[in-house]
Amino acid sequence: MLRPSTARPDARERRPRRGGPRRRLLQLALAPLAGLALLAAPADAAPPPPDDEYRPVRGPSAPAEYRYRQKALPGETLPRHAHADAAAEARELPVGGGDWKSLGPTNIGGRIVSLALDPQRADTLYAAAASGGIWRSTDAGRTFEPAWPDDATQAMGAVATSPDGTLYAGTGEPNPGGGSITYEGTGLYRSTDGGKSWKPSGLRDSGAISAITVDPDHPKRVYAAAAGSLYNGGGDRGVYRSDDGGRSWKRILEGANEFTGATEIFVQDERLYAVLWDHRRTPEKRTYGGVGSGVFRSDDDGRSWERLGGGLPEAGPDVGRIGLAVAGDRVYALVNTTAGPFQGFYASDDGGDSFVQSAADDQLKGSQSTFGWWFSKIWADPADPTHLHAAGVPLMTSKDAGATWTYDDTSIHVDQHAMVWDPRKPGRVYLGNDGGVYRSDANGDGGWVRAEHQPYTQLYSAAITPEDPSRISGGAQDNGSIRSWGGERFNEYLGGDGEENLIDPTDPDKVIACYQYGNCFRSTDGGDTMTYFADATTYQRRNWFTPVVHDPSDPRVLYYGAEVVNRSTDGGKTWKAISPDLSGGPGDDPNYPNYGTVSSIAPAGDGRTVYAGTDDGRVWVTEDGGANWTKIAEGRPWVTRVVVDPNDPSRVFTTHSGYRSGSPLAHVYGSTDGGRTWKNLSGNLPDAPVNDLVVDVGSASGSLVVGTDQGVFRSPSGSGDDWQRYGHGLPAVPVDDIEYDPSRGRLVAATFGRGFYELGAE
Repeated sequence: MLRPSTARPDARERRPRRGGPRRRLLQLALAPLAGLALLAAPADAAPPPPDDEYRPVRGPSAPAEYRYRQKALPGETLPRHAHADAAAEARELPVGGGDWKSLGPTNIGGRIVSLALDPQRADTLYAAAASGGIWRSTDAGRTFEPAWPDDATQAMGAVATSPDGTLYAGTGEPNPGGGSITYEGTGLYRSTDGGKSWKPSGLRDSGAISAITVDPDHPKRVYAAAAGSLYNGGGDRGVYRSDDGGRSWKRILEGANEFTGATEIFVQDERLYAVLWDHRRTPEKRTYGGVGSGVFRSDDDGRSWERLGGGLPEAGPDVGRIGLAVAGDRVYALVNTTAGPFQGFYASDDGGDSFVQSAADDQLKGSQSTFGWWFSKIWADPADPTHLHAAGVPLMTSKDAGATWTYDDTSIHVDQHAMVWDPRKPGRVYLGNDGGVYRSDANGDGGWVRAEHQPYTQLYSAAITPEDPSRISGGAQDNGSIRSWGGERFNEYLGGDGEENLIDPTDPDKVIACYQYGNCFRSTDGGDTMTYFADATTYQRRNWFTPVVHDPSDPRVLYYGAEVVNRSTDGGKTWKAISPDLSGGPGDDPNYPNYGTVSSIAPAGDGRTVYAGTDDGRVWVTEDGGANWTKIAEGRPWVTRVVVDPNDPSRVFTTHSGYRSGSPLAHVYGSTDGGRTWKNLSGNLPDAPVNDLVVDVGSASGSLVVGTDQGVFRSPSGSGDDWQRYGHGLPAVPVDDIEYDPSRGRLVAATFGRGFYELGAE
């Protein structure tokens, strides 16, 4: 039964606080946290949703489910090497059009998964962005410039330097979750000129490289922890050693099964420590642990290994991801369960022969929330092995070897992933998290300063307006909704995970912004004050990325998708459901209960015709303003976008996510008769998800442009038989949204890892 959502007494106008989506950490480390759900609402974001609404867990679980379900075909996991194979297909296509220009943001940042200092150049730091490549700073982390080719995979897992100056990069993101679908990489690479040029260095079938460690006494001896594919077993996974600077590799530690990969490797002379982790993702569930997970030690440089016990959890199906720190004879382990919750912190002072579990576990537990597999990192101060930092939603600190913990309540972004001490500057520490790179000159105990220039933001959406080409906004993963006006370029005006953004085509001060699960706001002053309107809509389920669109014939008319289509005729003040449930009903996965929703809405220019697509592959149309709906397609993958020709209500297109995996399912369909018949327009497109489409109404042929996981492509004829890469200079990064201004021939792309890009008229 359809129902209007319950109105909240606090759904009033509000002025968002500037400064980033900091989560409020509820009494963390100040009291026992057993049973405390660290939801920590974004401080900049909307008031909380109604009590009777599904509340998503804070953190990477929900977006991971959203993006995985969007890109995997029902009942199938992602095919092996799908992303890399599609990238190769994309490189084979001809290139047409002008030059892409980066628009930023440079001051927002994005997820950093690894950091490394240059041993030969002072104040030089390398940062690996999860889906944005390798970056170099030569001013102690204040600004970053590219140190990785734009045309190579941008998915990163590790970066490391050798005493001889060689730089190593491991591709593929090893953290299975977050806004990313965990794009796999193409192995390990090395550079001898500070990242100006790179050469392949093996382990191409590693899926993701979690860590790279260079023996400080033997610069040519390099160790790599290969996590393996999250979706397919086998391949290059485990711990590898190279004695010739990465030119050849030998596996020295193999896991218990085909889904056991390595996440950490530490070198202490002839003694080695490694962490192995069972992890697998299928359409039905996540299994982030297992019998192969554990801490391993070798006393003969990897010729033989033993799994450490002595108080650590015994091998079994419930052992999840483990974070490890080694400082001489002191060894620390942070253990999480397969299901995600924290299990315990363990310390050893005899090199790992025996471990004692901390009595202060409750102080650390809350920092891991319910998704400890997202962090699993501990860092020990090189000058003081009792001084520790642990990754979590906040940064956790101990000054007594883990006996007690406090959390950093300063202004650093949430979700910590990487840390490195600068041996040249006592007390200087660099930190990488979901907001980018920070530096502390107080040994990491506060005093954090955020990088000023870091162009690797992960974007879900873009919004532009023909009224003012300087105005651009969009939704950013874990960095809110950002805009180019109303402060510095860019600034955040709504928190949470930024999702749909709109700018009224006739009045640029009328804007809409949303955070996850359809929590949407409207504004008449450019976003300075925001009014929550989603509680006036009718819904039972709402997609992680809920569609909101203007009617092209009248911007006062808006459409909003739940499992039904809602319409407003007064700019979003009041709403009415105009359709039945257009999906096949809710899904059966408890990790993603909001499946079975409208994922795209496309009103035509005649004021009567509206198309809608769903996440379960259905396409509908009404030709009488919603009084009657006709299903015009089903059985397709997730509908990422429905697009109607502005000049012809009968010319309609759909784009789809989900790798074909050998099936004949198309990524782009077109119809010229209102959906009565369809043509597969995928043509020679790379075999990768298509996320958006625009019709170039300025061209005589009505050419088509699509944004895909492999970039932007154009069919000049509009037939779909002649796709070519569109424009020069766009990095090899997923494009989640494209917006087109036909009055200027201007195309703006929202990339998932490199910010906004713009392509002007030819």
